[in-house]
Amino acid sequence: MAQHDGFYIAGEWVAPAGPGIIEVVSPHTEEVIAKVPEGGAADIDRAVAAARKAFDEGPWPRLSPEERADALARLTGLYEARQEEMAQTITAEMGCAISFSRVMQAAVPLELLRKTVAYAREYPWEEERRGDYGPAIVRREPVGVVAAIVPWNAPQVVTISKVAPALLAGCSVVLKPAPEAPLDAFLLAEMAHEAGIPAGVLNVVPAGREVGEHLVRHPDVDKVAFTGSTAAGRRIASICGEHLKRCTLELGGKSAAIFLDDADLDAAMGWIPPASFMISGQACTLQSRILVSRRRHDEMVDRLVQLARTMKVGDPSDPETWIGPLVSSRQRDRVEGYVRLGVQEGAKIAAGGGRPYDRGWYVEPTVFVNVSNDMRIAREEIFGPVVGVIPFDDEEEAVRIANDSEYGLAGSVWTADVDHGVEVARRIRTGTIGVNYYNSELCAPFGGFKASGIGREFGPEGIHAYVEYKSIARLG
Repeated sequence: MAQHDGFYIAGEWVAPAGPGIIEVVSPHTEEVIAKVPEGGAADIDRAVAAARKAFDEGPWPRLSPEERADALARLTGLYEARQEEMAQTITAEMGCAISFSRVMQAAVPLELLRKTVAYAREYPWEEERRGDYGPAIVRREPVGVVAAIVPWNAPQVVTISKVAPALLAGCSVVLKPAPEAPLDAFLLAEMAHEAGIPAGVLNVVPAGREVGEHLVRHPDVDKVAFTGSTAAGRRIASICGEHLKRCTLELGGKSAAIFLDDADLDAAMGWIPPASFMISGQACTLQSRILVSRRRHDEMVDRLVQLARTMKVGDPSDPETWIGPLVSSRQRDRVEGYVRLGVQEGAKIAAGGGRPYDRGWYVEPTVFVNVSNDMRIAREEIFGPVVGVIPFDDEEEAVRIANDSEYGLAGSVWTADVDHGVEVARRIRTGTIGVNYYNSELCAPFGGFKASGIGREFGPEGIHAYVEYKSIARLG
C-alpha cells in the first residue's frame, strides 16, 4: 500500500493541518491501495499563501519567458523518464485500461507539455504597435495565483493543460486533484521539485468538493481553472462572477457522431472504441449519440453490437483489456440507473447493460436502439460505457439532432467525401469535431460551446487563458 504523509506546499512536503485521510480504492479489486492526507481549509490557506508569496515576491514571474520554458523543459525530461510509472499509477487509482493509460493518461500529457513549452518560446509576450499619438506597447503578463481543480477521469491531461501554460505565463498554482485520483498529482509534484521549480510555484493539496469551494472563494486566488461537471461549473462560475475572478471551465458533453449514407462503417469501427467508449465511457468528449441514416441503421447496429460483445472487459492492468471498471461504486450505480431509465423511456438494449463480474465496479459496454433525441439518455451525460443509436432521414435532420443539445464539446462526421464532411462539421455547434475520426489535436484549442464550458485549452490559446493584457502608450 502506498502511503503519503503530507502535501506539497512551498517546495516542501508538509504535514496536514487535520487528521483527514483519503483512502484510494482500486476500482478493480475494491481494496484500499493507498492512503493520502485529505486537505482542509487550513491546508488550502497555507498553499494559497505559498503561491501568493511566490508570485508577489519570488523569482518565477520575474524570470524571462525563455528561462521559464527551460525549467519546464527539464520537467518534460523527468516526465518522459517516469512515463510508464505515471500510466501504471493512473490505472491503479482510477481503473483506466493500461493500454489506454499508456497513451491517453501518460504519453498525451507528455506531448502536451512539450508542445506548450514550444508555444511559450514563440509566444508574443510583448509587442509594439503604432498608435495615433505614439507607439503602444502591448504586454501579456501573468494573471497571478491560479487554482487548478482537476477531475479523476483524465487527471494528467487535465492537470498539464492547466499547470503548464499557467507556469509558463509566470503564474503560481494551487493544484487540487480529485480525491478518487490523487496519486498522479503527487508524482507530478516530485518531478516538479526535482526539476527545480521554485518553492510555492506549484502546490498540491487533494481535497473534496467543499474544500474546493473554499479554494475558489479564496481572496488571494486570481484565476480558477476547472474541469468537471456542468453543475459544478455553474457553481464555480457564479462564485467567480461574485468576486470578479477570472475563470475557465471545461465541462460536460453529449456529443454526436454523424454517419452519412456514404460512410465506411467497417473503417469507423476502429475509431468507435476511443471515440465512444474511452476510459470506460468516463470522458466528456464521448460520442454517445450515434446518428445514422435510416437506410444504414441496421448495418450500424449490427456492427456496434458486435463491437460491444468483443471489446474485452476486465482487469485494467491487462494490456488486452479495453473496458476497465468505473471509478467508484457510486459511479456504477449512476450508470446502471441510466440503463434502467433508458428501458423505461422505451429504448431497447441491443447489447450489454449488465454487470460482468461480482467484484469490481464494472458495467458492460451497452448499446441502446429505438432512441429518440428527447429521451434523457440522449440528453444527459451518463459518463459510462453507454451509447444510443438515433436514426435520421436526411442530412438536415442529422445536423438538427446533433445541435439539439445543451452541450457542444465534441463530435464527428463520417463520410467518403471528406470535403463535404468538413462542410457538415462547420454546421455543428461544438468546440471540437473530427471528420472520419475523433481526437483532440494538441495544436488546436480545446473547449466547448453552450453548457460545455467557457474558454479554451491546448495550443497557443491555452497560454492566452493565463495572461492579462497591459497597454503602455507613450509620447516621444
